[in-house]
Amino acid sequence: MKTKLSLLFYLKKPRNYQDGSIPIYLRVTVDGKRSEIETGRECEPKVWNAAAGRMLGNKEAVKSLNAYLGNLEQQFLDAQASLFREGELATAESIKNRFLGIGPKQRMLMAVIVEHNRRLHSLIGQEYAVGTFKRYEVLRRHTENFLKANYNVTDFDIRRIDFAFIADYEFYLRSVRKMGNKLW
Repeated sequence: MKTKLSLLFYLKKPRNYQDGSIPIYLRVTVDGKRSEIETGRECEPKVWNAAAGRMLGNKEAVKSLNAYLGNLEQQFLDAQASLFREGELATAESIKNRFLGIGPKQRMLMAVIVEHNRRLHSLIGQEYAVGTFKRYEVLRRHTENFLKANYNVTDFDIRRIDFAFIADYEFYLRSVRKMGNKLW
C-alpha cells in the first residue's frame, strides 16, 4: 500500500527569539499526519529559501548545509522504503522512529520460552504436573541447541520465524534428536 510522504525543511523560531540563527526542523507528513525532528543545524532567516527548504548562497558552508539536508531527506526516504519492505505500516511517527533507530521492542524466542516455563513452574500442583514442566524444559534445551547448531546464535527474534525456520526445527528434532510421533 502506497502512502503519500512529504518532507519539509523549515525554520522554527524559539519563543524568545530576538536575532541570529534559527534551528532547522524537518517535518514528515504521511497521509495528513505530521511528525517533526530537529536537524541539528541552524540558519539565518534572511538567507533561507522557504519554498525550496534550503539555504541561499554559493559559499562552501551553504553547499555543505544543503548537502546535509539532502542526505537527511534521503535517509528518511530510505527509512520509509525499509518499512515497506518489511511489510510494516509507514506513518510519520514510524518513519521518524526508524530514522532515529527507535523500533518496536524485540521479542526473543528463548526469552519467551524461559518466561513460559517460569510461569508454568509456578502452577505445578495446581494446573500442571512436574512431568509437564520437565517436558517444557526439554523443549528449551532442544531449542537452544538448534539455534546454536543452525544459526550460531543463542536467541532468535520471533518476528523472523517463518515456515523455513519451523521446517528446519522439525527436521532437527527428527534427525539429530531422533524424535518421532510417539503416543504417550
